[in-house]
Amino acid sequence: MHSSRLKNLMLGLLTLPLLVACGKVEERFASPDWAIGGAEVLTVYKSRSCGCCKKWIDHIDVEGFETDVQHPSSLKLIKDRYRIAPNLRSCHTSVSSQGYVFEGHIPARYIQQFLANPPSDAVGLTVPAMPLGSPGMEAEDRFRAYQVLLMKKDGNTEVFVSVENPAQQYQPGDQQEVQL
Repeated sequence: MHSSRLKNLMLGLLTLPLLVACGKVEERFASPDWAIGGAEVLTVYKSRSCGCCKKWIDHIDVEGFETDVQHPSSLKLIKDRYRIAPNLRSCHTSVSSQGYVFEGHIPARYIQQFLANPPSDAVGLTVPAMPLGSPGMEAEDRFRAYQVLLMKKDGNTEVFVSVENPAQQYQPGDQQEVQL
């Protein structure tokens, strides 16, 4: 019996290089998604009862993100932990695997742009309050222009992008249908 196990072990060790060369290695040996351009995971902290947060998560998921939704007993403590100033807060807080913070109803395209080239002094992005017509806050054909702000480590902000119309929230060819 011992000889049989040793033989199987040797056979397995000899076969492993062939499997690697053919690309048939089990998934547990493969590179993580982020290392090969896979989906970015956002941890989303929200209230269980918030419907607009759920709609925003649907938007983010459709645009290629993966979400890990958490329902903490205190959203204020989460926002305090990530040093989001009270005037920059919204209903949900998301954190990327790199530790960048995304507060509120930010369109996925701007999160993707930010993550592709984050400024060295950046904490993340925010859309303060809950602008009508932003992803997750759609209401028929109603829309209010808003700004996506860059949050900096020194506590200052600057305009990352001004969103003037609903179509601007989506990239041409996006999977989502723009509601006008």
